[in-house]
Amino acid sequence: MKKLVSSIALLAATMPVAAGDFELTGSVGLENRLFFEKGALPGQISTYQPSLELEADLRWQSSDRAWDVVVIPYTRLDAKDGERTHFDLREAYVRWTGDEWTVRAGLGKVFWGVAESVHLVDIINQSDSVEDIDNEDKLGQPMLEVSTQRDWGQITAYVMPGFRKRTFPGADGRLRPALLVDNDLALFDEGTDDDNDVDFALRYSHYFGDWDVGLSFFHGANREARFIPNSEATALIPHYDDITQFGVDIQYTKDAWLWKFEALVRDSAFETYAAAVGGFEYTFYGVSEAGADLGLLLEFQYDGRSDDPAIAPFTVADNDVFVGARYALNDADDTSILAGIVTDVDDASMSGVIEATKRFGDNWVAEIEGRFFMNVDPDNVAFAFKDDSHVMFRLTRYF
Repeated sequence: MKKLVSSIALLAATMPVAAGDFELTGSVGLENRLFFEKGALPGQISTYQPSLELEADLRWQSSDRAWDVVVIPYTRLDAKDGERTHFDLREAYVRWTGDEWTVRAGLGKVFWGVAESVHLVDIINQSDSVEDIDNEDKLGQPMLEVSTQRDWGQITAYVMPGFRKRTFPGADGRLRPALLVDNDLALFDEGTDDDNDVDFALRYSHYFGDWDVGLSFFHGANREARFIPNSEATALIPHYDDITQFGVDIQYTKDAWLWKFEALVRDSAFETYAAAVGGFEYTFYGVSEAGADLGLLLEFQYDGRSDDPAIAPFTVADNDVFVGARYALNDADDTSILAGIVTDVDDASMSGVIEATKRFGDNWVAEIEGRFFMNVDPDNVAFAFKDDSHVMFRLTRYF
């Protein structure tokens, strides 16, 4: 990755930057997690977990708007878990935009999908799991991206020469399995300890009236890993297998209805399986005198992968139902609340989430996030988190 960043800096330095516009913004956030129970494992954080996060956003665009450079460094300093203290370049790329073609090179972020509860087809970027277990936070992915927009839709091709391992909490961290994950021993296809292959992806997207459709293809190292205990059964070794994945995401919008569907077929050396998530969001507009909106969400999750950890990465979204609500005040402070519960149809294990955010003035944002685990069956993957229910408070200052 260092060579890639150096190449980007060299390319940016050769551009006529004097003829362009610079913009530098950033944020500093104070965060504290409060856990309701002591950790189930020896040495784990017992109650609170304070941390500091910093992010900068540097952008330059040429006067003719054909070239732009984006650099977004991010770091978290955690007072309790050394593995959660980390630095990442979320994005660092150069992009050229023509009349019909766009080319981007560097570290980028790409999101695919439409569902609320699980993002099945989203596979370009690796998850930054020390941030949270919801797979919403992503590491920057080295890539060359070529895209063209035509009347019949948009096609984007990706060539990804570098693989990034998923991050995991340390021995002191919460929201982790009983055995620590040893990333230094990570294995790839054919038992190698380094991924020297180049990954490829292709996506087509377009809208047809009220329908938004995306079709995707991916071939390369799985961003999810199988976990096999080491010979002493003291740690887990992640195995990142090569996969071929075909995906589809569809969204249908009609009046107050928003219907969502994602599905994939994934093939590895061990198995071929299908997975899908689908449901709707219905919005009641103007439910208060102030003009607030209330959205009700329902999604069904299915995943046909094997539950043998030697064959497939684990998933909690194998046969579950998500029920949630989104309340937006539509006020000047962008106040909103999202709450939801996922219930396993097979064993009735439940996990809940609540997210609330509010802006104060032009520069401050306060957030509260709660994650709860209830009635978790011992055979459920989420049983490792049964004592990790918590509330997170975050206050961010934007510059």
